[in-house]
Amino acid sequence: MNEKFLKPYNPAETEPRIYEKWLESGFFNPDNLPGKRTTPFTIIMPPPNANGSLHAGHALFITIQDIMIRYRRMRGDKALWVPGADHAGFETQVVYEKKLEKEGRSRFGMDPKQLYKEIYDFTIENKKIMEDQVKTLGASCDWSREKFTLDPEVVSEVQKTFVKMHDDNLIYRGKRTINWCPKHQTSLSDVETENVEEKTPFFYFKYGPFTIGTVRPETKFGDKYVVMHPNDKRYAKYKHGDTLEVEWINGKITATVIKDEAVDMEFGSGVMTITPWHSQIDFEIATRHNLDMEQIIDWRGKLLPIAGEFAGVNIKDARPKIVEKLKAKGLLEKVDENYTNVVKRCYKCNTSIEPQIKDQWFVKMKPLAEKALEAVEKKEVVFIPNNYEKIFRYWMENTLDWNISRQIVWGIQIPAWFKNRGSESEKIKISLQSPGEGFEQDPDTFDTWFSSGQWPLLALNYPSGADFKTFYPTDVMETGHDLIFKWVPRMVIFGLYLAKKAPFRTVYLHGLVNDAKGKKMSKSKGNVINPLDLTEKYGTDALRIGLVVGNTPGTSLALSEDKIRAYKNFANKLWNIARFVLENTEGVNIKDGFPERNEHDEKLRLERRSILEDVTKDMEEYRFYLAAEKLYHYTWHTFADKILEESKTVFADGSDEAKVRRKQFLLHTLDALLKALHPFMPFVTEEIWQVMYKGEKMLMVEKWPVGGHIE
Repeated sequence: MNEKFLKPYNPAETEPRIYEKWLESGFFNPDNLPGKRTTPFTIIMPPPNANGSLHAGHALFITIQDIMIRYRRMRGDKALWVPGADHAGFETQVVYEKKLEKEGRSRFGMDPKQLYKEIYDFTIENKKIMEDQVKTLGASCDWSREKFTLDPEVVSEVQKTFVKMHDDNLIYRGKRTINWCPKHQTSLSDVETENVEEKTPFFYFKYGPFTIGTVRPETKFGDKYVVMHPNDKRYAKYKHGDTLEVEWINGKITATVIKDEAVDMEFGSGVMTITPWHSQIDFEIATRHNLDMEQIIDWRGKLLPIAGEFAGVNIKDARPKIVEKLKAKGLLEKVDENYTNVVKRCYKCNTSIEPQIKDQWFVKMKPLAEKALEAVEKKEVVFIPNNYEKIFRYWMENTLDWNISRQIVWGIQIPAWFKNRGSESEKIKISLQSPGEGFEQDPDTFDTWFSSGQWPLLALNYPSGADFKTFYPTDVMETGHDLIFKWVPRMVIFGLYLAKKAPFRTVYLHGLVNDAKGKKMSKSKGNVINPLDLTEKYGTDALRIGLVVGNTPGTSLALSEDKIRAYKNFANKLWNIARFVLENTEGVNIKDGFPERNEHDEKLRLERRSILEDVTKDMEEYRFYLAAEKLYHYTWHTFADKILEESKTVFADGSDEAKVRRKQFLLHTLDALLKALHPFMPFVTEEIWQVMYKGEKMLMVEKWPVGGHIE
C-alpha cells in the first residue's frame, strides 16, 4: 500500500506541491498540450483589481472558469485561459486616497507624477499578492500570457482606439452635463453612480403668479426661466418669451416664460423653473431654446457668489437657511416631508452627485449600441441565464453618450493635446505624440471601462498577434450579473467596432456571494468572509465544490462555512475511497481484460455510464451546479455506501472471477470519477491520480471519461 494513504488527506501539504507540478508540466499553455488539438476554446479572465486581496466573488468566478477550462482541456480542445490584472482607475485611486488620509496626506497639492508613481508601486505590490491568491485557488490559466491593463502595449492600443474613434466621428468633446463627485473631484459615468431612493422634503414656493416645487432650493439662485407645457390650458395666457418681474431669494428678478413639452402637466402645478447647469433635464431644455446657463455650485459643493449672503456655504448647510429666508418673505407655500426622491450617489464614497457642466470627451453610443443589438439578434452572443438578454437589450436601446474623461492621475492618459487652453485661440490636436511646441497633453485619464471594454482584444494581442488570429473570438465571458450593464456591453461594442466580431459567443453570469444568511457582505456589517481563510481551514477543493453545488447562474449564493466544512469531509471521503480501492486491487492492471460480466455487474456498469453521460451533458450546457451534485451523490451514496460495502462481501466470499470483475470495476470507476471530479476538485483528484498511476501521467490532460476525441 502506498505510504501516502497511511495518513489522512492533507490539503495544506498537497496543494502547493500539486500546483507547482502543474506549472512545471507546461500544460496551462495550450501550445504544450499533448495530442493533436485543432479546436480552440478560450476564456479571458475578468482581470481582478490589483489594489487588494481577493474576495468571495473572485473565488467564485475563478472556480467556475477553471471548471470550464479544465473540462475543455480534457475534451481535447486547445484550451486557453488568459489571466490578467486591472489597474482599475478610479477604484484604485480611491483605495490609495484612503491610505493617504490615514497618513495625514491628500492627493490635492501632490505632484501628479509623484502620486502616479506611489499608486503604481502600491498596485504592483498588490498585483503580486493577488496573483499568488489566484494560484492558491487552483487556477489553471496560462501565466506566460498574463496581461496588465497598464502594460505599454495595452496603453498604446487603448490610445490608438481613441484616435480611431475620433477620426470616425464617434468621439467628441463638448460641454455637457456630467456626474460630478465633489469629494473625489472627478466626473463619473452613469454606471459609476448609484440611484438611491430617499425621503426628502419637497418644497413648494411662490414664484410670481406660479407655484413651483423642488427638493433642491440651493440651486435656485439662477432660476430666471419659468417653463410650462405648450398645451397646458391653465397657462394659455402666457406666451413663449413673455417676461415678468418676480420676488425671489435675493430680491426681484426678471423671469422669462419658456414653453417646452418636457414639462409633466400632471406633476405639481405643471410649472417649473430650471437650473440648466445643475440638472440634465434643465440642460436639455436650455440647449433646445438657446438659454443662458450659469454655475451656482462650485466643484467642491459650495455656493458661488451668485448666492449672495450664502456664497461659500456648503449646499447641505445652506439648504435650511435658504428655505427659512423664503419663508420669511412669504414665498414658502408648503412642505411635503414624505416625498420619495431618487438621489444619485458616488458608488465609492456615497457622496451626493452634483450635476455640473464641463468640457469632457464623450463616446457616441447609439451607432455602437445598434451593432451590439444586431449581434444579439443574430444569436452571435447568447446569455446564461437567458433572461439577461432583455436587460442587455434595454441598456443598448436606451443608451446615453458616454463620458470617458476622468480627473484623476491613475490610469491611461487621453491622447489629446491643448495649446492656449481655455482661451479664444485654444487649439486641440488628437495624436499619440506631441504635435509640437506649446502643446500640453490633456491631464485627464480614461474611464477604466474604456480600457477594460477592450480587454478580450488586448489580452489576445489585437490586432496582429498570433493569439488574436487563433483564439478570437473567445468562447465564454464568465462574470458577475451586476456587470451586464457596465462591462459586458462595452466589450461587445469594442469587439464589433474594432474586430468586426463579437468578442465572445456566450456570456455566463453568476450571482453575488452573500453571507450564510443571504445578506450582502460588507465591512461595516462585519460579515465579510475571506475565501482564503476557508481554503486554509478546509482546503481549496472543499471551497470550490461548495461554491458550485446549488449555485444556479444569475442567482446569489449564500456562502456558509458549514457547507464548506461538509465538502472537506467529501474530499476526505474520496481519499478513503481511493485507499480502499487501491488497497484491494494491488497488482491488478486497469488495462487487463476480465471475464464476461454477469447481470449485476452489467447493471452497475450501465448505471455508472448513465451518470457520467448525464454529467457530461450538464457540463456541455453549463449546468455545473447539477454536474457537481450528481458526482457527489454517486461517489458517496452509491459508490462508497453501496458498491464498496458490497465489494467487501465479494472479496470475502465471491468466486475468483467475481473478484477479478469487481476489482476491474472498482479501478475503472475510480479512474472515471477522478477524471469527472477533477474540474471541481483538482488538487485531491490529481494527488490520488499520481499515486494510482505512480506519477507516470497527469490527470489534468487525461481524456474525459465520456466521448473524448483524443485517441
